[in-house]
Amino acid sequence: MADANQVGVGRINLSTGVGYDGAGDKYATYLKLFSGEMFKGFQHNTIARDLVMKRTLKNGKSLQFIYTGRMTSDYHTPGTPILGNADKAPPVAEKTIVMDDLLVSSAFVYDLDETLSHYDLRGEISRKIGYALAENYDRKIFRAIAKGARQASPISATGFVEPGGTQIQLNATQNNTQATSASNLVTGFYDAAAVLDEKGVSSDGRVAVLNPRQYYALIQQTGDNGLINRDVQGTGLQSGEGVVSIAGIKIYKSMNLPFLGKFGTANTISNAGSFVGQSMDSAAGKQTATYARSSTTITITLNGHGISVGDKVVFDATAGGGTSGTYTVATVPNANTFTITDTVSGTVSGGTACTFNIAGVNNGYGESGDFAGSCGLIFQKEAAGVVEAIGPQVQVTNGDISVIYQGDVILGRLAMGADYLNPAACVELHVGSADAAF
Repeated sequence: MADANQVGVGRINLSTGVGYDGAGDKYATYLKLFSGEMFKGFQHNTIARDLVMKRTLKNGKSLQFIYTGRMTSDYHTPGTPILGNADKAPPVAEKTIVMDDLLVSSAFVYDLDETLSHYDLRGEISRKIGYALAENYDRKIFRAIAKGARQASPISATGFVEPGGTQIQLNATQNNTQATSASNLVTGFYDAAAVLDEKGVSSDGRVAVLNPRQYYALIQQTGDNGLINRDVQGTGLQSGEGVVSIAGIKIYKSMNLPFLGKFGTANTISNAGSFVGQSMDSAAGKQTATYARSSTTITITLNGHGISVGDKVVFDATAGGGTSGTYTVATVPNANTFTITDTVSGTVSGGTACTFNIAGVNNGYGESGDFAGSCGLIFQKEAAGVVEAIGPQVQVTNGDISVIYQGDVILGRLAMGADYLNPAACVELHVGSADAAF
């Protein structure tokens, strides 16, 4: 029979209202408290989660979303069979969204620091962990919508013409000034609303996400243009809540929007903080390299690649017959080459062009160079989908681990993946030349 004072070794997130072996646990509710702080931090800072199609994934690695295109009508000729369209199939496309790797944010809480602090250290850290997860969550969804704005319709049924995504140029000059111009933005909004109407996209659930500088530029644009909500005009200017919608499109602001190749806005304000102008959150970024394939072995050559066996790489065969996809590095012969195992066999001569990155994800969210002119998104709920296998949650160490390290690791985690669904529902605002599809 177990000792009533026995402590489980290295158990994580064990909070059932009883002790580790049934005895009373004085920390039973504490985990719930700072779990709540983490979740509040996540909910308060994520925007995109409730603006797109979201499904929960169980017992699998991917989910299918169905996109149905337009139907047509015509007169029936007496005596002729009614068999549908020429393809003998409805205009339906299926989009599979796979899970990315586990996303985590963690912090070590030293017992002595916690003892000496005059505030709830764990609760505060948990809240910031929620912020970090929400930030990454939104960034992926916004980049997926921008990607969708550059795609053609997935419907290929004969006799059906389906619209793709839309890119709207605010100004031919690519800089921060033109991207934050209120007059440019207002014109872009009305153009976007007209485009969505023309493409038959529902007006229900239309939203826009702008950079904070753009949002506050709109608030300052007063006068006869109707931008300021008259019901809250008295406090709207100071609170930042004055601009509710333009052309029926509800407006949100976010620092996690891709803006001129970065997150945030490049500006000249002194001591603005290093978070301004932050680069895309890819571990290594897209690398240009060459490759050769012999049977199923692909050998990638890049001087000083820094790759290790077991690393996950996203390989894109820009030429030749290699199979693009996500692979685990099989061998690293030297500092300039590494190998992956293709799904099919074949031969590709050495020196063939390719790209790869170590993003730790299974969906293509793009790199900084893919968003050089991007400066805003307008979309409807069908624009993108997100799947969650593990929703935001907290884990904490205890038992022997806490004794050995004299502290605890607080870890927030989630598992999700996102991609565009209906390109017609995606509108990307940009300055300068339109960024290419990726």
